[in-house]
Amino acid sequence: MTTYAVTAASGQLGRLAVEALLARGERDVVAVVRTPAKVADLAERGVQVRAGDYDDRAALTAALRGVDRVLLVSGDTPGARLAQHANVVEAAKAAGVSRIAYTGLLRADVSGSPLAPDHVATEELLAASGLEVTVLRNSWYLENQTAQLDRYLAAGEVVGSAHDGRISAASRADYAEAAVAALTAEAPEPVYELAGESFDLAELAATVTEVTGTPVTYRDLGTEEHVAVLREAGLDEGTARFVAALDASTAAGDLLTDRDDLARLLGRPATTLAEAVRAARA
Repeated sequence: MTTYAVTAASGQLGRLAVEALLARGERDVVAVVRTPAKVADLAERGVQVRAGDYDDRAALTAALRGVDRVLLVSGDTPGARLAQHANVVEAAKAAGVSRIAYTGLLRADVSGSPLAPDHVATEELLAASGLEVTVLRNSWYLENQTAQLDRYLAAGEVVGSAHDGRISAASRADYAEAAVAALTAEAPEPVYELAGESFDLAELAATVTEVTGTPVTYRDLGTEEHVAVLREAGLDEGTARFVAALDASTAAGDLLTDRDDLARLLGRPATTLAEAVRAARA
């Protein structure tokens, strides 16, 4: 029997991946979390909950003992996560893990996104690890947009500087299910570019309007104007420029792909923008 582990299993994507493993009938599942009490319900369902912090290599090594395959959910702190990922990779090697699947960034090797460097460097350390590696290059989460639905409706507009840049996005649940499909496959591809339906921010606004009945438009700004608007909304200078840089990356096409890897792994179409907005509205 193959034993699977999911890191950051109390987080949004990691928790969904554990659920996807259970839904596939896997019963030898390890949830690696910083605070085990947060997933006590998983332990009650037979999941092995083990303490493991990305900054503690020894704890990670202990948590991964007896594990065959690991889903490494990328850390959420740019600048710090490469060292954290290295800890997981070294712990996996020390624990005798045979395969790692890693949740990276769409087209990371050619992307101008400020998020890309950490992911590219992680892919490089994985390639040098000697382990069997599957890279799951995830595009944008639909939840990145739908989490702002109330703001869009209150303001009557979506504000950004992505121009007509298109975003190929899918839901977290889609990415988690696809990650598990690749993790459990006997002969996965080395790299998957994972993304769903494509839209630009004007189409996002139109979809919100159609689903909710509340008129919402897209206000497209230049980068500096966008930074100023974000600062007025309360963001500090560094964060405002980071958000604007993400939109510049979108404008450059970094979140667009026509690859069908996600649908192939899912065995169905990915969640659409309209479906995600309806779910968020409900």
